[in-house]
Amino acid sequence: MSTKKSPRKGSLQFWPRKRARKFFPRVNWNAIPSGAEGLKGFICYKKAMASAFVKENTPNSMTKNKKIVVPVTILECPPLKILSVRFYKNNQVIKEVISENIDKELKRKIKIPKKKIGKIEEIKPKEFDDLRVICYSLVKKTGLKKTPDLSEIGLSGNLDSKLDFVKKNLGKEISIADVFKKNFLIDARGLTKGKGLCGPVKRFGITLKQHKSEKGQRRPGSLGPWHPARVTFRAPMAGQLGMFTRISYNNKIIEIVNSENKDKLNQVPSTLQNLKTDYIILRGSVQGPSKRQLLITSPLRPTKKQAKKIYEFIELR
Repeated sequence: MSTKKSPRKGSLQFWPRKRARKFFPRVNWNAIPSGAEGLKGFICYKKAMASAFVKENTPNSMTKNKKIVVPVTILECPPLKILSVRFYKNNQVIKEVISENIDKELKRKIKIPKKKIGKIEEIKPKEFDDLRVICYSLVKKTGLKKTPDLSEIGLSGNLDSKLDFVKKNLGKEISIADVFKKNFLIDARGLTKGKGLCGPVKRFGITLKQHKSEKGQRRPGSLGPWHPARVTFRAPMAGQLGMFTRISYNNKIIEIVNSENKDKLNQVPSTLQNLKTDYIILRGSVQGPSKRQLLITSPLRPTKKQAKKIYEFIELR
């Protein structure tokens, strides 16, 4: 009979297991590879999940040129606006230029200084080595809420192309079609569903003890040895579950739906008929409940297996 082996329950890579401080995590924009000129990310909101009929055009696939059903997630993508431009020197913010046209909903959320710090044209290229933008979503167009969400987003290209992009789009609305295209890969960053206080069986996946065990079935047999005489953080115990920052890597965009191609959809479920802004149909699932704000970015580490998949959207079920 083989020796019983039980690997530890719960990854120590995610520690401490407590609620995240904010909805949008920090992103190392320098690590994300640059694509076409523009933003490296976009703010969106989870709407619902559905099933989609697609025609698979992936080369060498067993279901090539066949209609298949895949699970999809619908993400609402209201347009973004640039609030301010941050200029970096040696990874430190040296100057921040704030836009003049700011929505009144945003003024209620944050304090905006009365004195504006110069203009973009006055800053010389030798003074900085990188620049990023603080963007906010026009979420009032979706009907979910009024208060916009803010996030710092990196830019693609060299310094000259970044400056040109900021000058062209400062004060203008940026749509999801300007940032991502159909069949692109993206990473989704956001918080998982909050589940509150949970026991070690649900939280770490430990097995139940025998029904005649003393002091409970849904708990570990021992919290540790006599010496060291303390409970280490490695012991599976009850605590917070959910509201953790997680990343869903390499999700394929099946379709981007905007005002131009909204009429071409053959069938729209009742849950999607009240969508007022642009939205994307993403293959698979992403973390969080409906209405959760997500930050989708260019892929950090794209894989060939996911990149070569090509889907032709037919209809939603």
